[in-house]
Amino acid sequence: MPFAAALSEHPVPAHAVGEVAGALLEQLGDRPDLVTVFVTRGHAGALEDILATLDTVLHPLVTLGLAAESVVGPHHEIEAGPAVAVFAARTGPLLPLTLDARPGPDGDLQVAGWPPETAFDPQALLLLADPYSFPVEDFLLWAQDHHPGLPVAGGMASGARGPGGNRLGLGTRVGTAGAVAALLGPGVELESVVSQGCRPFGQPLVVTKADHNIIGELGGRPALGRLQAEAGSSLTPEEIAVLEEGGLLIGRVIDERRETFGPRDFLMRQVLGADRSSGAIAVGDVVPVGTTVQFHLRDARTADEDLHILLAPRQAEGALLFTCNGRGTRLFPAPDHDVDVMAEELGPVPLAGFFAAGEVGPVGDRSFLHGLTASIVLFRDLDPGGP
Repeated sequence: MPFAAALSEHPVPAHAVGEVAGALLEQLGDRPDLVTVFVTRGHAGALEDILATLDTVLHPLVTLGLAAESVVGPHHEIEAGPAVAVFAARTGPLLPLTLDARPGPDGDLQVAGWPPETAFDPQALLLLADPYSFPVEDFLLWAQDHHPGLPVAGGMASGARGPGGNRLGLGTRVGTAGAVAALLGPGVELESVVSQGCRPFGQPLVVTKADHNIIGELGGRPALGRLQAEAGSSLTPEEIAVLEEGGLLIGRVIDERRETFGPRDFLMRQVLGADRSSGAIAVGDVVPVGTTVQFHLRDARTADEDLHILLAPRQAEGALLFTCNGRGTRLFPAPDHDVDVMAEELGPVPLAGFFAAGEVGPVGDRSFLHGLTASIVLFRDLDPGGP
């Protein structure tokens, strides 16, 4: 199998990287095409040394890494204490990128670091970005315009609480801003899965009055009144309590050309608040007039069911998991939830990842920045009979 993963919770960085490097050599051997490295805050200051050691021992073609508040490895989600999680793969052609994006003189996004052409046809982009300096939503719109249909998956670094504190690695170099990424070619089979973990209640409604991210009316009535009516007729008192504790989201239809809408047709955005005097609600996205939306509930049970449903029909030989830092034991009653579900549905595949401050992944034919989701990249060997 051309995929491997390892996890070390040793508090000394030199020992931790030695453990994961030895495990990867035993599983896969040296010279993998791709290595991804995720360390917790306790090892953030040693990220350069960790990357340098892995480069010396494994000789990878491309290495991506970052520091995060929590990391994911085979069988475990480490939400406290030091840890190093590494995934390695033989992927075939790929291209490392250091990206910077900012508005140009005419207001259009200027992206530095993107190649004018590649020697292969890219099938996906793995993206690790700093949330304080990289405008990921604008970048995803740019990517859709310039490379339509290219899936983008990854996450925003969560290792810092302010600008300049995150650490992103490419090769053996570490920076504190922008993004690092890898374009993956046709040498491996990839599939992206985004579990938004919500279930709808009420009926789809058309936005009839809105200003930027403020929805004034739904179906010609004040949005807050619509919400209260939909929740009152569809939900139990216990479920309404979940809404009041932050479990309320609004789904925006991605493709308005469809006649009916199912759970995978909505992009979830948080409901941020409401104004009782005007009846308007604020949401975490721009919602133009004419958009079809539906209210959704997110709780631990729904998130668990959604992840099971999405993964049950799929197969994988390796995986990267970018899960929200609002999941884990902040959402579920027991630790290791997402990795346990993945093991149950996919088997004991090599797996690594981190808890992100925003997850990137495709829904429909576009990629978006998400919150409170699990964005997963599944790897399968194109030549299972090969060496």
